[in-house]
Amino acid sequence: MLEENMKTEKKGRKTFIMFLLAFMIGFFIVSVVEVLRSSFMPSGPGPDVQTAAAGSTGEISRAPLSFADLAEKLKPSVVNISTTKTVRSGRSRTPFGQRSPFDRPFGGDDFFERFFGDMPQREFKQRSLGSGFIISHDGYIFTNNHVVEKADKILVKLSDGKEYEAKVIGRDAKTDIALIKIKPAGSLPVAETGDSDKLRVGDWVMAIGNPFGLEQTVTAGIVSAKGRVIGAGPYDNFIQTDASINPGNSGGPLFNMEGKVVGINTAIVAHGQGIGFAIPISMAKTILPDLKAKGKVTRGWLGVSVQDVTEDIAKSMKLKDRIGALINDVFKGDPADKAGLKSGDVITEINGKKIKDTHELLIVIAAFRVGETVIIKVIRDGQEKSVSITVAERTDRGEVAAARNGGGAFGMTVQEITPEIAKHLGLAIKKGVIVVDVQEGGTAGEVGIQQQDIILQVNRVKVESMKDYLREIGKAGEKGGILLLIQRGKTRFFVPLTK
Repeated sequence: MLEENMKTEKKGRKTFIMFLLAFMIGFFIVSVVEVLRSSFMPSGPGPDVQTAAAGSTGEISRAPLSFADLAEKLKPSVVNISTTKTVRSGRSRTPFGQRSPFDRPFGGDDFFERFFGDMPQREFKQRSLGSGFIISHDGYIFTNNHVVEKADKILVKLSDGKEYEAKVIGRDAKTDIALIKIKPAGSLPVAETGDSDKLRVGDWVMAIGNPFGLEQTVTAGIVSAKGRVIGAGPYDNFIQTDASINPGNSGGPLFNMEGKVVGINTAIVAHGQGIGFAIPISMAKTILPDLKAKGKVTRGWLGVSVQDVTEDIAKSMKLKDRIGALINDVFKGDPADKAGLKSGDVITEINGKKIKDTHELLIVIAAFRVGETVIIKVIRDGQEKSVSITVAERTDRGEVAAARNGGGAFGMTVQEITPEIAKHLGLAIKKGVIVVDVQEGGTAGEVGIQQQDIILQVNRVKVESMKDYLREIGKAGEKGGILLLIQRGKTRFFVPLTK
């Protein structure tokens, strides 16, 4: 009996050891599998994080393992552009240029004019390189205006090495966009255009072009910023990217990861690295019909001069925020005047689109077709008002938006405009108040008020005499806020006064 119990106990220990051994082996195998799995699979946020991200911003796009397939597909639609133009050297009065370093010792340029004044002008050929991309099978090509401007000859080279002479169909210097055309032997590959408005900061982009004559160069990066204003023109709205862009890339395409053009590479920061700028393709598509049909761009015009709403102006006018564009002048007989808009109105919305500032207003108005009717929302005396305006054609009468920084305050001497003053200064305005002196270091000088500025209004009340001016200044002084409407030359703008 004892021997039988010992056998049973021994058998139980053996079974337990076998189970323990099997468990340890199983645990070891599972651990190894998990380690291998985590080594070969990309790491990422847990399920909860992924769900939140997907719910807020959509599917997260990752950097492609390679751009090779995309580049191979898109390169045939990108062209190299070489131009030749004749440049005439100007006749210098001295061999040192416009102004001789010896002007004073020798009594001006007469000395050198005797010996060098009759030097003949010279002509030489200037060659430039750029890029472009095909937008139609029959040979229409987008590029930059500065690439083809004043060119005597434009030569387009395709990715297969074939060359064609091109002619300019249309140009727009204000946006630096040009449309050229070649006559190909057959149908050409086309670059599909996308929607640059849907671009997000951080999206991957790829540039293809002809930097320094290095044909079909491909670079990649991300969208660094949108809506950049760099002083290139009145309609600046650039996409900033760190995809490498160099001289010769101008006019070439900026592609998204769907292989669609979202921008036209245009500018770089000369002393910067990884800072390039591209014109949004949506802007180019807007003006394409005009370039194709008329060779130039027809833009909308309201007939107002506006300025940004500063913090001081917002306080003076009791505005909730600084959003909008403040009208400082309405041109007689133009659409805004006919619709009843007034100086002092703040434009906040056009056709449902919020207007942030004068620059945005300029871009929005320019995009409207001549004859199109738009609904504009303004704030007038604290009340919101909507007006309907028929857009006219813009001419070179001046910019719609003239944003101004500055203001006005005390520390100035003013005088009523007399017939004698008006005649002496050649003023069209015969009644009002004119600034005759600005004290150095005073408030008026600090904010930019100048001699011969004409004060038209004080706190939206018309001023035609010193009596009017002093009365309104007195009233305003009691309230603590003063807003002047100033005329300087042909320009009008508002200036907030603070004590």
